[in-house]
Formats: sequence, C-alpha cells, structure tokens
Amino acid sequence: LMSTITVNGMHCQNCSNSVKEAMAKAGANNIVVDLEKKCVSWEGCLTKEQAKEIIDNQGFDAVL
Repeated sequence: LMSTITVNGMHCQNCSNSVKEAMAKAGANNIVVDLEKKCVSWEGCLTKEQAKEIIDNQGFDAVL
C-alpha cells in the first residue's frame, strides 16, 4: 500500500535525492519522487505526518 504526500519546492534530482535519503533513513521503502506532479509516494510504516516532518526538515514544504 503506497502513501502519497504533496511536496512543494522540489525542483531537481538533488532535491529528489535528499528527500529519498531522509525518508529511507526513517524506514520508508520504494520511495518515488514525481517532480512534475509535486508528490512523493512510499511504502512502509511511515505516516504522512512523519513524512511531512522529514520532508519539511529537508527544506521543502510538504502538504497534508
């Protein structure tokens, strides 16, 4: 089951990679960043609230 969250402020592969790395460290799997649709999807026990905090800490704006 994939969870998806909208993220504003990601523009490039580096943005995508920093979000993926941070979320993977927190236990998310199969992380997919879609820069065009401005969203991140993942599997695992990470809640949307946890994902938002992780993504916001990377300097982006996650929207619940």
